[in-house]
Amino acid sequence: MSLQRFLHEWAIPAVIGLGVAAALLLMFPHLRGKPEQAPVVADFQGPVSYASAVNLAGPAVVNIYSRRLPRQHPLANHPLFRHLFENMTQLQRERMNSNLGSGVIVDRAGYILTNYHVIFGADEIAVVLSDGREARAAVVGSADKFDLAVLKINLPNLTAIEAGDSDKAQVGDVVLAIGNPWGVGQSVTQGIISATGRDLSKNGAATFFLQNFIQTDAAINPGNSGGALVDARGKLVGINTEILKQSSPAIGISFAIPANIALKIMQDIIEFGRVVPGWLGIGADPLLPEVARSYKLPSTNGVIITFVNKSGPAYQAGLKPGDVITHINDIPINDGEHGLAAMATLRPGEVITITYIRNGEVRYTRATVAEDPQSQNRN
Repeated sequence: MSLQRFLHEWAIPAVIGLGVAAALLLMFPHLRGKPEQAPVVADFQGPVSYASAVNLAGPAVVNIYSRRLPRQHPLANHPLFRHLFENMTQLQRERMNSNLGSGVIVDRAGYILTNYHVIFGADEIAVVLSDGREARAAVVGSADKFDLAVLKINLPNLTAIEAGDSDKAQVGDVVLAIGNPWGVGQSVTQGIISATGRDLSKNGAATFFLQNFIQTDAAINPGNSGGALVDARGKLVGINTEILKQSSPAIGISFAIPANIALKIMQDIIEFGRVVPGWLGIGADPLLPEVARSYKLPSTNGVIITFVNKSGPAYQAGLKPGDVITHINDIPINDGEHGLAAMATLRPGEVITITYIRNGEVRYTRATVAEDPQSQNRN
């Protein structure tokens, strides 16, 4: 085939055809078809693994064995029962009752936070670290109304947990409970914060002064008491303490003492030997919707002052009954329970800023926190 014939019969028509096709695609874009799309990859916001958080917090969580020496029964010397009790006493001498619990090293000097009920009545306390080391622990002090106790051990190279800010804990935050459930050894369970500011006195736990528990659905079993509740970064947000005491197990409902409150109580015990709650000298109630409407307030966030002690700091700061406190040191006071929690973390002598509403006007004042006159009766 000659070149001229090839160009005439094949090349020129092919070029014309390509040109026409390109023009049609430009004029009618829908003829091009849909481009192949890349596979969609889900955008996960949380970590796939919490191993790094456990690696940070785990070494600071300890197992606590609070042993009680056997007590002699009142009938042990009775002539009719002496022989029986002599045989039993031999067995009792060979073993000691042991309560299992957990604790958290919060200071490299050896200070440990745990629950009061873990060490209550113990004759001696042994602490076993995650690396296998064991030490006897001394009780520095306790606060039974807060279900907290402070222990001290003397060991080198201790790992202390990093404290988080429990005031910023939100419903839905991922948390990990680290402890020694049923004495099987250190274990980790995962869940979320189900609620904050829980008042357990409404569920039969009226012995507690604290009314600001963190509720979580992370599994907490006997032996977890006193262990750490940490966030997804391994920072301490609470000390695991209570489960609901009902006829059937309360699955997915457990509680922790907020870390900010627990650490403040620990410092009080170390410094003063007892809890020294802050005091403003006021009585306050939650801000009910009808009260908020009568005050023409946009929400029910805050507490309304019902009483002011004339010898208290609030009176000196100019607060009056009917004022609505909305913030203490920029921390929102959403309801009465949060107000008690905010007060529990204040130290006598601390100067605080109070935001309040009077006659629809937002105002500010400063007050010097005093010691609660009734604090001696709460320890």
